[in-house]
Amino acid sequence: MGEPLKLENRPTPQAGPGSVVVKILTAKIVSYLGDVYNGKRKYSLPTPLVPGCAAIGRVAAVGPDATQLSIGDLVFVDIYLRGRDDPTKTALSGVHEGHDEESSRLMRGEWRDSTFAEYAKLPLENCYKLDEKRLLGPKTEGGLGYTVEDLLGMTGQVVSYGGLRSIGIEPGDKVIVSPATGPFGSAAVQVALSMGASVIAMGRNTEALKRLQVIFGTDRLQLVRITNDQRQEMEALARCGLADAFFDISPPMAAGSSHIISGILSLKHSGRVCFMGSLIGEVPIPIMHLTTKNLTIKGKWMYERTDVWKMVQMVESGLLKLGHEAGWVTVEKYKLEQWAEAFSSAAQHAGPGEQVVFTM
Repeated sequence: MGEPLKLENRPTPQAGPGSVVVKILTAKIVSYLGDVYNGKRKYSLPTPLVPGCAAIGRVAAVGPDATQLSIGDLVFVDIYLRGRDDPTKTALSGVHEGHDEESSRLMRGEWRDSTFAEYAKLPLENCYKLDEKRLLGPKTEGGLGYTVEDLLGMTGQVVSYGGLRSIGIEPGDKVIVSPATGPFGSAAVQVALSMGASVIAMGRNTEALKRLQVIFGTDRLQLVRITNDQRQEMEALARCGLADAFFDISPPMAAGSSHIISGILSLKHSGRVCFMGSLIGEVPIPIMHLTTKNLTIKGKWMYERTDVWKMVQMVESGLLKLGHEAGWVTVEKYKLEQWAEAFSSAAQHAGPGEQVVFTM
């Protein structure tokens, strides 16, 4: 990755055509970011750069072609960069420069720097205006009473929503979510429930699974342990009833796990599968089961722009909860100069209902 991270002073970026400058209020620290920047996770990144993750901020300046955003607006900052002339070329600002040469150009020039800063210059289309009065206003005045840090819960929700929506999850569906005990998997449980589905949450950690039951407290949630014994897993899944869909967001350390096949074999006829994780290695697919059950398998990288707007609408309507009402808490807040401690804390608080953030 090059030299270690360090804090430095830079000139405030300037907005030009197609860009917006945002004063960052708070930024998410995903649990594995420390391993990205120390090189343990072999993510491709140009250096030097300003790292970052999804953030909440206030518009400080806009380019001359802005049509919706104005100075002072509260915005959700989406780090999923897309090529304007080819939206299939993508990168994650501050995290990953993409999977091919064309995608990497997005972060090797204009959009090299991300959100772990007081001010960040971003593509105009990556900043989503939020209804500040509704989200942050007191409940006595029709608001939802969230804090700015609560709004970062949308970070995991939008990833999960993009995957679930890509396989057409509808009210009444039964969805297997695995693994459901990490930050993105637990968000998928919440989002699927908010979409009207029932959920079978799979995970290795029994206590973390039970925590999901406490957080969401609904009879539409069932729990199944991942044991690496396919027979045991399938028997447990069978007791929950056949599922309509299987959503998997496994991390690299889940390579070789039995739960992938267990989930696929536990689907109804015409069931759907969505893979969103970074599972490393090949997985044998039961082709006969796939064809005789008319199953659909889909890979999904992140989400679409329409997914972000739809999710924001769900949050602003009150349908998709944030903060304490959803059982989510900000465990720790750090300043940028505390980055080493912040990354360590985030790695330790990767369970359901926990987040660690930077505040500026």
